[in-house]
Amino acid sequence: MRPQVIIVATLLLNAALFLANLAVALLSGSRTVLAQAIYTVTDLVGSALLLWGLHVSRRPADYLYPFGRGKERFFWAFVSILITFTTAGIIALVTGFEQAISPAPIHHIGDGLIVIAASLAVSIGGILITLRELRVSRSTLQALLESANQGLKSIFYQDLVTIAGCIVAFGGLLVVFRTSLFWVDGLTAAIEGFLLVGTGFLLTAESREYLIGRALAPDVARALLGVVERDPRVGRVRSLQSMLLGPDDALLALRINFHDDLKTDQIETAIDEITFSLKHSYPVLRHIIIEPES
Repeated sequence: MRPQVIIVATLLLNAALFLANLAVALLSGSRTVLAQAIYTVTDLVGSALLLWGLHVSRRPADYLYPFGRGKERFFWAFVSILITFTTAGIIALVTGFEQAISPAPIHHIGDGLIVIAASLAVSIGGILITLRELRVSRSTLQALLESANQGLKSIFYQDLVTIAGCIVAFGGLLVVFRTSLFWVDGLTAAIEGFLLVGTGFLLTAESREYLIGRALAPDVARALLGVVERDPRVGRVRSLQSMLLGPDDALLALRINFHDDLKTDQIETAIDEITFSLKHSYPVLRHIIIEPES
């Protein structure tokens, strides 16, 4: 998959959406459309942070960062989630409650409906771009959602939340248009805020695991253990420890008890061949440490 394609496409689409939503929000005074504008601008900032994280994560390893900087993508995805979902959601909640408690008239509702429909279309287009990239990379949506790629997952959830928010916003503005109940405009914005904050909490909790140092999935660990134990020179694997250093970067540390009749050079050869087999079976393993035991 090409994450930069999805992120850049999201940046461009959100820039256009922000300008359209902000113009209509200022023209109409609708808090619902303003909530859409707030979300798109925070989404824009969040996508820029994801792009920055992708860039800095590719810096080579050095003395201070011997295993590289793959976790930069986890960190900037975490910051992006906080800004995009939590901050935008809280602002939308506050502005929505203000309108619901002290309703102010709104105008140009037709323009608001048009820009919300455009936001809905763009969000559907964003999902289609993600699905196309998955198809090109011969991956699946389930694999993406189960992966450690927090940045791309947050973009996918952004589009889903935007679609849900657009449906709510469109319905709310239609009610206002037919009934002139302006407090419904505030209630709609508050519902959008709840959607954003709720999604933000879920994604933040998942990001925490990767920032702390989550291990490889148990089924992957068992498969790797099988690769090692199939080697006839291995007596027993004493321990297997792993850590995800990035969406496509993992560390594996093994303590292996080799058969006693092996000489030092034979053990070294065995370590090299086991390392090659592990990297061949699971290319994400970029760092493998094997401690031999006699």
